[in-house]
Amino acid sequence: MKQTKRKVRRRDTALSREQIVAAAIDLLDRGGEAGLTFKSLAAQLATGSGAIYGYISDKSDLMVAASDAVIAQVHRDSVSAEDARSSITAFALGMFDAFDAHPWVGAALTRMPGQSPLVRVFDTVGQHVRALGVPPDKEWASAMAVFNYIVGVGVQNAANAQAARALALDRTEALAALAGSWSALDPASYPFAQSVGSQLSAHDDRADFLAGIDILIAGMTRDHSHSIVAGGLPEMS
Repeated sequence: MKQTKRKVRRRDTALSREQIVAAAIDLLDRGGEAGLTFKSLAAQLATGSGAIYGYISDKSDLMVAASDAVIAQVHRDSVSAEDARSSITAFALGMFDAFDAHPWVGAALTRMPGQSPLVRVFDTVGQHVRALGVPPDKEWASAMAVFNYIVGVGVQNAANAQAARALALDRTEALAALAGSWSALDPASYPFAQSVGSQLSAHDDRADFLAGIDILIAGMTRDHSHSIVAGGLPEMS
């Protein structure tokens, strides 16, 4: 019997880098990095791989572009906040939610030191820190503290959530078990962990993250609250 090849539908309109990146983000959200190949991307876009290579050099370039697009959207969403304090809080929570919605972003960022996605995060944080009225000689340390907190906690929480989903763990049951094990620790060896063990089962990761941001802001503005300025940040393309 003569076999016929299944025809692949081709798109009628021209591609753009933005369309390619959007399709890549969709594939990454559904299948992680393993699910993103130029073959799967070409199928998603109903085109050939050659057309994609006209805009994206390789998978590394694609991961950078996808991560940068997610972070740029968080930046745009945070610039409309009413004042500097609200802006930095909005950006931090936006990043936390982005890591949760796109777990692959966190892992990708750890392999992108000095590249545009991380630079965009640091620059946005730095702009917010400056808008808070932090003295110039304390801007670097303040921005680094907030940057490391946002990226570190966000990436860790996203990794935990991803692992829980992969193992089909129920969050409530897992936290209850962890709370029980902490509460059973020897108080002489683990005095603090044992004393707060019961709080694990009811804690909220997002609320805890926000509390940490509030503590950082309070520390940065404690000695110069009179200089805090209102206003958001310029939009970033």
